[in-house]
Amino acid sequence: SGRSRVIRRRRWRRRRAAAPAPARMEDRRMEGEVSLDSVYQAVQALYHHPEPQGKERASAWLGEFQKSMFSWQISDQLLRLQRDIESCYFAAQTMKMKIQYSFYELPPEMHSSLRDSLLTHLESLKDLSQAIVTQLALAVADLAIQMTSWKSCVQMLIEKYGNDESALPFLLEILTVLPEEVHSRSLRVGTNRRTEVIEDLAYHASLVIGLLTAYMERCSHDEKLVVKVFRCLMSWINLGILHTDHIANSQLLVALFQVLRHNQTSSNLHEVASDCVCAALYAVEGLQESLRLALQLQEGVMALEEAYHNAVACEDMDKALNYCRIFTELAETLLEMVIRSPGQGLGDLKTLNLILNCVGHEQYEVAEITFNFWYRLAETLHKLKDPSVNQIFRPYFQRLTQSLTFHSQMDPDHEGVLDEADDFFEFRLRVSDLLKDVIVLIGASEFFLQLYSTLKEGSTAWEETEAVLFIMTALVKNLNPEKELRLGDVVQAVINLPDNTHLAVQHSGVQLLGELGEYINGNVHCLEPVLNFLTQRLKQRELANAAAKAIQSVCTMCSDPMTRHFEGLLQVASSLDALPISHDSSIGLLRGIFLVLVRMPPEKIEETFQRLCSMQVTALKKLLTSDMTNGISADPAVWLDRLAAIFRHTNTVVVEGRPHPFQKVIQEIWPVISETLYRHQADNRMAERCCRCLRFAIRCVGKGSAMLIQPLVSQMVSVYQSHQHSCFLYLGSILVDEYGSEESCMQGLLEMMQAFCGPTFHLLEQPRGFQNHPDTVDDLFRLATRFIQRSPVVLIQSPVMSLIIRCALAATTLNHRDANSSVMKFLQDLIHVATINEHRDDFELRKNLVHGFLGESGALLVAQLVQACCFYLVPSMLGNVADVLWELRIFDCKTFCQWLEDALMSLPKELPAGAITATEKQVTEFHKQVMCAEDAAMIGWSLMEFSGFYR
Repeated sequence: SGRSRVIRRRRWRRRRAAAPAPARMEDRRMEGEVSLDSVYQAVQALYHHPEPQGKERASAWLGEFQKSMFSWQISDQLLRLQRDIESCYFAAQTMKMKIQYSFYELPPEMHSSLRDSLLTHLESLKDLSQAIVTQLALAVADLAIQMTSWKSCVQMLIEKYGNDESALPFLLEILTVLPEEVHSRSLRVGTNRRTEVIEDLAYHASLVIGLLTAYMERCSHDEKLVVKVFRCLMSWINLGILHTDHIANSQLLVALFQVLRHNQTSSNLHEVASDCVCAALYAVEGLQESLRLALQLQEGVMALEEAYHNAVACEDMDKALNYCRIFTELAETLLEMVIRSPGQGLGDLKTLNLILNCVGHEQYEVAEITFNFWYRLAETLHKLKDPSVNQIFRPYFQRLTQSLTFHSQMDPDHEGVLDEADDFFEFRLRVSDLLKDVIVLIGASEFFLQLYSTLKEGSTAWEETEAVLFIMTALVKNLNPEKELRLGDVVQAVINLPDNTHLAVQHSGVQLLGELGEYINGNVHCLEPVLNFLTQRLKQRELANAAAKAIQSVCTMCSDPMTRHFEGLLQVASSLDALPISHDSSIGLLRGIFLVLVRMPPEKIEETFQRLCSMQVTALKKLLTSDMTNGISADPAVWLDRLAAIFRHTNTVVVEGRPHPFQKVIQEIWPVISETLYRHQADNRMAERCCRCLRFAIRCVGKGSAMLIQPLVSQMVSVYQSHQHSCFLYLGSILVDEYGSEESCMQGLLEMMQAFCGPTFHLLEQPRGFQNHPDTVDDLFRLATRFIQRSPVVLIQSPVMSLIIRCALAATTLNHRDANSSVMKFLQDLIHVATINEHRDDFELRKNLVHGFLGESGALLVAQLVQACCFYLVPSMLGNVADVLWELRIFDCKTFCQWLEDALMSLPKELPAGAITATEKQVTEFHKQVMCAEDAAMIGWSLMEFSGFYR
């Protein structure tokens, strides 16, 4: 587990609005000049129109207005006129948006006047609305980051407003949002400009600390101002530029802990002070030069124990949560020291006692805050593998597990089982996950015996019994079933639960049996009573889904001994519609049943396969031939999904030279699925279900599905002309994967591909076609990739290949993870076919075909890839681009070197706002890194770093 911030950085002030903001519109330009009055009337309609449709029309119009050039001047005028709060807020918000997204529209000579105008508006509007001040402060901050001619902005603002008490609210607001906006994704200023801004802020950080300290000394009685001071301090700490000695030497740290120790501190101020301390703790982690500040923070936090107990005594939940966040952040910061030198200096084990106090809080929400620390501590100790160190922390983990068992108890007056949408249900899932991580450190067997003793004592409180069963469920897989003799007693205790036992206890007992599959497999004498118990619970609505999951689990772990009970499983499968279980549970049951079936003799497999398929097909036929469902589900997807599960999880022995045993069944099923698809061809959901079912059917029988190809392809192509469901493209890729290497099928599959391409290209050529249909892009290039993998020459030589290449080039900039990944995989494999399998007869042909494609489009491809990395794709997607560049370099290193150089030279030297992008030296260094990289991963890292110059 990585480090998890427990800080709740309240950035609400940046989002807060007096009313809904205008809808974001496409980048269109308004026709004709817009008057100030028309904008004002639209704003009034947005806020006050009596009809929702009127507000929507106003929002759409204002959204378009915000994209226009008129919005600069009219927003400025609205702020000067100050007619009302609504128009001023809209104008302030528009100014912020224009500076964020359209700053390039203004010539550099207007930047200074824009800055002066914004500051003037802040001076005149500071008392009207905090929301307006925040929007204008963000506008000033975003302007300062982008305006390269505005040097030492912090110094200028402090000199201008630092001694003006009336300006304190908006000055502090600007100084708060400025560090937060430096890394804003809305601002495309590049790494070099960001570095320049950060260095300037770091240089003037001492001025800010001095200003905040002076404000605290002069205005410590003004809570609103103190809140602003602490928020501003936190913002600068989070940016990571403050020298820790600045904080350690400042009275601000003293003031923070004074606020936190004071019983009468308001909730708002207490939370902000807690956030600030957490930020400081996070900032000193792993920094050797922060030792002094770390010691001061440790001392200050340790002194908050009494304040925490006071908050608990006063039932102040908010403050208790805040203290817990602080204690946990301290523990995470000092984790390395606590393990390296437990009980000494920064490794003081009192830190663990502090957070264990919080784990013992009666409200589970407090305990939950500490979980990530325990994950990290357990993970670190696992890696260390030092029994002597484990022994030191063992008592702390034992206290943790005792508290978790208590917190897992349901309310005594709770009826039924927990709702999965309940927050407490989610909490218990996290408890289960945490226990699985820490149980090894305290000994699963020892903890199990403690729980068993509790269970054996027979508590009169059902919630205690239920909690024990729940906790046992989390740890039983860590036990050795051959050595834990008490497991049998637990199984007997569960299956002997009286029928009037609280449903929640029965529910946890059912789940526990599902986790005991390994024990049951080694003790088959208890299999039958367990199955009887679970089968009975299948009939109870509250327990049915848990029982179905438990039976599936037992089938998975005990597939061999379960064959003796297969007739009982078949009865369950035959009565799925009569059971009160969910659709997913019925699919899970079928999956479990077929895991047992594959252990049966081949003739039994074939018989059962045909029988269960027939049941689903009969139901589908009834839906197709009659409007009366006669008690069966009227949704064809139910039966299609069950068929898919049967095909997916059934395997059998195929005798060489004989047809696949399931081939006849598939042949009989096809007309029904075909008719279902035809009947519901306009329904994307149903088309997907049909295709999924056919996908698993084809995978199930492999080459035995050859008789389906012609009718299936014909129907898919026919329907696709009217309804472009991308699932047809995906199913086509399955057919190519199975039959693409068969010479007799190549031409037919190519014709299928060509028939798909026409409607697909027409769909993608529409405005924002790629963005609106990423699934189509994904599945189209998945299909094309399968062709390249199975029959590369056939596809590359086809007339449609040039159109596919053109589509791929356009799709390189699509910022959709799955779709772009498929495009890059296609390009990678296309180039790769020219360098593999040199021993084959078609190697030279493949090489020449790829060479021809790259001769025409290689330079454009590299340029598109570089543009995509710098301006369109998120950093996490650049690894796929790196794979393509790597293949290009392998194929023709010299030519690729020139293509890459040309692509880099075509990049802009400046961003639209005027910031320098990559310098000539940085471009040259990147080019060298790509050409010298030892693998694609190294190119990926270089791409991530280089693209930052343009973001």
